[in-house]
Amino acid sequence: MGTRIEIHAFGAADDDALFAARRAIEAVDDALTIHRPSPTTALNAGLMAGEIAVVTDRVLLDALVEIETAYALTHGLFDPAADASKRSAGWDAISFDPATARVSASRPVALDFGGFGKGFALDRAGAVLREAGIVSALLSAGESSIAVIGEHPLGGAWPITVPHPTKPGDMLVELELTNEALSISSTIGAGVAAPERAAMIRPIDGAIITNDRTTVAIEPTGARAEMMSTALLVADGDHATRLLTDPFARRFLFDFAHEAAMPAYPARMPFDERL
Repeated sequence: MGTRIEIHAFGAADDDALFAARRAIEAVDDALTIHRPSPTTALNAGLMAGEIAVVTDRVLLDALVEIETAYALTHGLFDPAADASKRSAGWDAISFDPATARVSASRPVALDFGGFGKGFALDRAGAVLREAGIVSALLSAGESSIAVIGEHPLGGAWPITVPHPTKPGDMLVELELTNEALSISSTIGAGVAAPERAAMIRPIDGAIITNDRTTVAIEPTGARAEMMSTALLVADGDHATRLLTDPFARRFLFDFAHEAAMPAYPARMPFDERL
């Protein structure tokens, strides 16, 4: 994943639980990476060769199940099979049967999970901590993907501040989380200079996103939050409105071309103002 992951657990927490959580994160990296041989690179090789692959790695299989569901929820805007150099590539070419773990593609495609892996890893580490009886914890992957367990150790929700990407000391929004996950995606700021970061592509039409934007998504799981913040970042006006007007979600899109009037899409307001 190429990012620093932090786990802050409070209350009764033993070293075995923390080690198991770390191992869960490492297992996700081992399964989903495309930067060294992995179950994902093996699957990609099969899909590019036109073969029917059977996924035997449980972590990769669970990741595919997550994406199969979220692909529709994001209206195809999160697509790990999208390839800017091949306009025909995309998840819609993939046939996936979770029951038999068989995957095939109608045309050559390869998967690149990108930031999805961070949220997915936090979900699996969080599940390990919950099973160990931990009721209060904060997990962070690069500070752009955060998941919390229970309430803050001092009581109440976890307060989270999303900073302005270019104005040190300013903030975009203050939020409160309880048993939720948050993802931040941006086309500007220090994070976009990360090594090997590719340009943001809108999967449904191949458009390269040049707008200065930051998006924030709060969802029940880290994987879902990562997929939704990515989808919002590349969404056009109509798709953004559809994603932001979900009455059961807290999502934000900050378009800095209209910074004076932010948020550009006011459908989702900060948590305390929404009540």
